[in-house]
Amino acid sequence: MSNQLIIFDTTLRDGEQSPGASMTRDEKVRIAKALEKMHVDVIEAGFPIASEGDFAAVKAVADAIKDSTICGLARALDKDIDRVGEALKGANSARIHTFIATSPIHMKMKLRMEPDAVLEQAVHAVKRARKYTDNVEFSPEDAGRSDFDFLCRILEAVIDAGATTVNIPDTVGYNVPQQFGSLIGNLIERVPNSDKVVFSVHCHNDLGLAVANSLSAVMNGARQVECTINGLGERAGNASLEEIVMAVSTRQDVFDCTVDHLDKTQIVPCSRLVSNITGFTVQPNKAIVGVNAFAHESGIHQDGVLKNRETYEIMRAEDVGWSANRMVLGKHSGRNAFRTRLTELGVTFESEEDLNAAFVRFKDLADKKHEIFDDDLQAIVTETNLEAENERVKLVGLKVCSETGETPNAVITLNVDGEEKQGTSDGGGPVDAAFKAIETVMNSGTELQLYSVSNITSGTDSQGEVTVRLQKNGSIVNGQGADTDIVIASAKAYINALNKVMEPIDRQHPQV
Repeated sequence: MSNQLIIFDTTLRDGEQSPGASMTRDEKVRIAKALEKMHVDVIEAGFPIASEGDFAAVKAVADAIKDSTICGLARALDKDIDRVGEALKGANSARIHTFIATSPIHMKMKLRMEPDAVLEQAVHAVKRARKYTDNVEFSPEDAGRSDFDFLCRILEAVIDAGATTVNIPDTVGYNVPQQFGSLIGNLIERVPNSDKVVFSVHCHNDLGLAVANSLSAVMNGARQVECTINGLGERAGNASLEEIVMAVSTRQDVFDCTVDHLDKTQIVPCSRLVSNITGFTVQPNKAIVGVNAFAHESGIHQDGVLKNRETYEIMRAEDVGWSANRMVLGKHSGRNAFRTRLTELGVTFESEEDLNAAFVRFKDLADKKHEIFDDDLQAIVTETNLEAENERVKLVGLKVCSETGETPNAVITLNVDGEEKQGTSDGGGPVDAAFKAIETVMNSGTELQLYSVSNITSGTDSQGEVTVRLQKNGSIVNGQGADTDIVIASAKAYINALNKVMEPIDRQHPQV
C-alpha cells in the first residue's frame, strides 16, 4: 500500500455543479494552474460530453497543465468515453473516469437495467477507455447504497478489465464514518484483485460528514480522496480539499500516509481564487481558509498563544498560505511589472488587448486605493474576463442619491446590444434603487435570491466584492462585481448575472 495519499481535485467538474457556479474556459485554466502550483495529483477538468463549452474547457486545461494528471468524466457510454479521449489528447498525463450506477434504486428506476447488464456495460466502458490511456478510473455510482456482494463482483470485473483506480462514491451523502470506513476496508479485503488498484473515495456533504467519511476511508486503506476547494459542490457540497490535506498532515500520529508532496502554502490563495471566480464566499469560521480560522478572541486564548502558540494552535497560519497576500504593486507600477506579477500568479493573456483592458482596470483601482494586493489583481482579471464573455449589457454610468430622511434614488445608464439606455428608480436603499433602475431598462423577469458582500482585502479602501444570485424559469445564475464603491460593485454584479440569464448554459450534470 502506498504511503502517499493521492489528492484528486474535482472543483472544475463536481464543484461547478453548485447552482450558479459555472466557470468559463479561461477561469477553469486559471484554477487548474493554481492547483498545479499546489502540486495536486489529479485535476478532474470536466464532463466533455455535456456541451461544446465543457469539451473546450477540458481540452484547454489538458493543453495548459504539464505536471498534474488531467481527468475527464464519462458515463459508461462509448460516445462519452470517445469525447473524453479526444479532449485529453494534449495532456502530458491523462485519465478517463467512467461510471455507472450500482444501487438497486438507481439500476431499477434510472437505468432500468438488470445487475448483470450493468456489470457488462461497466466492463465494456473500462476496456474502451483503455484504448485511449492506461490510467482508467471506475466509479459505481451510489456505492454507499449498493448491495455489497454486487459491489464486489463489479469491482473485481472492472479491475480485470484494466481499471487502475476504483472510486467508491457516497453520492447522496448518506453514510456515516464508521460504516463508510468499514465498507472500504471490507471491499479491499473481499475483492480478490484489490491489490492491483488504488482505492478512492468521493463523499458528499449532505449530512455534514464528507470529510469525516473520507478520512475514515483513508484509515481503512483508501489512498485517493476526491475533494474540492472550499468544499464547493452541488447541494451541501463535497469533501473539502483543505480540510482533508491538513487533517492528514497535522495528525501523522493517526494516519499512515502523507501529503508531503503538496505545497500547502498555496491552499489559501487557491481558496480565494475559487471564491473570487465563482462568487461563492467562504464563511468566516470555515476551517483552514475562513478569515477567523486562526483568530483568537478569548483573553485566555490570546494569553496562551502569546506565550506559546501551540497552546491553542495546532497549525501555523503561514503553513497554509495566510501570509501570501502581500502587497505587490502601486499606482506607479508599469505594464511590465503588472504582467510579471500576474504571470507569477499563473495568469496569462491571450492577446495584448486583454492585457491592456486589465491594465486599465489596474490603473483605475490604483488611483482609488494605495496598496494593491494579489487578491485585487485576481479580481481585476476575473472582472475583465467576465466583461469579455458577456458583452450584451454593460454599465456606462451610475448616479445614486442617498440622504438621511430622503428616499434614495438611482439613475443608471446601460449599453444594451450597442444602444445606450437610461433608467431611474427610487428604492429602500442605494443598492435597491440601483437594482430597480436596472430593471426599468431590462425588465428581466428574474427573482433575486441572494445578495452578498465581502471585502477582498483589509482596510477601508478595500474593494467590495458582491455576489448576486438570480433565478428565472428554474435557471439559477450567480453574478460577481468588485469596486471600491460598494453600490457600483453591486450594479456590476447584477448586470453580470443578467448577461448570464440572457445566455443560459445548456449542460448535463452527472452525479458521482
